Amino acid sequence: MAKRTTTTSRKKETPRLRGAANIEEAKAFVAERGIEEIECVVPNQAGVARGKVMPVEKFFGNPVMSLPNAIFYQTIAGDYPEEELDRAVPTDSDLLLQPDFSTLCVVPWASDPTVQVLHDAYHRDGQPVENAPRNVLKRVLKLYEEKGWRPVVAPEIEFYLVKKNLDPDYPLEPPIGRSGRPEIGRQAYSIAAVNEFDDLFELIYDYSEAQGLAIDTLIHEEGAGQMEINLRHGDPLDLADQVFFFKRTIREAALQHDMYATFMAKPIARQPGSAMHIHMSLQDARTGRNVFSDRQGRPTPEFFAFIAGLQTHLPAAMPMLAPYVNSYRRMMKNSSAPINVQWGYDNRTTGLRVPPSDAAARRVENRIPSSDANPYLAMAASLACGWLGIENGLTPGEPVSGSAYDLAFDLPRGLLEAVSELEDSEALKDVLGVNFVRTYTAVKRAEFETFMEVISPWEREYLLLNV
Repeated sequence: MAKRTTTTSRKKETPRLRGAANIEEAKAFVAERGIEEIECVVPNQAGVARGKVMPVEKFFGNPVMSLPNAIFYQTIAGDYPEEELDRAVPTDSDLLLQPDFSTLCVVPWASDPTVQVLHDAYHRDGQPVENAPRNVLKRVLKLYEEKGWRPVVAPEIEFYLVKKNLDPDYPLEPPIGRSGRPEIGRQAYSIAAVNEFDDLFELIYDYSEAQGLAIDTLIHEEGAGQMEINLRHGDPLDLADQVFFFKRTIREAALQHDMYATFMAKPIARQPGSAMHIHMSLQDARTGRNVFSDRQGRPTPEFFAFIAGLQTHLPAAMPMLAPYVNSYRRMMKNSSAPINVQWGYDNRTTGLRVPPSDAAARRVENRIPSSDANPYLAMAASLACGWLGIENGLTPGEPVSGSAYDLAFDLPRGLLEAVSELEDSEALKDVLGVNFVRTYTAVKRAEFETFMEVISPWEREYLLLNV
């Protein structure tokens, strides 16, 4: 097996193994591979796959399927905010789910020949379901399309490999690599630490190539057993789909090697949290020119207004960027994670970083989202904030040249505070959709109530005999 370079980058071209232009191409795709079953998938609010598995003949007999409206009201624990669900869907009626054949790809870990295809949700009158995360991102992208612009994004996803853990009362631990020993210290950018799991990463690459997914680089991050995969830049909807598929892929590959891959924001105490950094720029749809640079290569007013929009509105967008109670454990002082919406040039301590680049690649990196975020909603929220900055001609603060970790918090410190800010943001309601915000915040409040039912080890440790 060839050894990897520092960033574990593969150079060979990925064959076109994903997508079909229409149902006839989809039928040919399936027939060529002897496919027996089709996973009809729709991502819910948590970015979890919901849907049905159907025989090929039944699927192509009627590729539009139906599922209860309640799938977009379900919490991560499988419950529902009953009051909101009763208000919005009193009859628990069905939605129509139509396949997006551009997402068609094989399921390489399936025991029988199987493909998967993402679906979009519609009401029976043909209107898109406002609560569906994929539709929320499409809604934001349409705002840019109306200006003649195309957003370009590149996500970076961090995750941990951990030993299998069947008892949630016990802390997670790093897995055993080929040396027979777990990591005990931080191994940022270590080739030896990556090589501990060579067989796993080869399987991840094989699964990814089989699905037509393009990994740019793979590195070992700071934490013990913490890795990062970077994806090539492109269209936000396509990249959100890829992140969705990659999460499934990495989890499945890890299980094949008797370990877990987790995208929890803070899975292990006293280890760094996991982020999903999102690089963003804008292209002129007609010329392909970077809207953030003028013809002389200087930053444009749109570039600075985009940053200002992020600074102004990201605190209210936090429920989409840090969606769980655990997410806020990542963003603490001295934790290598941003605690504010300061910005700076090549400054990794700020929430908003402008990486060094030439004028054609000028972009903004949003370092605030955690890896547990639904990629559709994290991208939609980030682009919505930037759009509001441009639309309203906002001006950013001064760039930070020193450590932003020494500056004050200006992000919500917990989930309920974040939810309240989103509920109070008329600007984000207008861009993301009033019904979506109402549903999403109801789901988040219900999840918080479930969390409050659990007594933590900290409470037993410090309160049991002391109060």
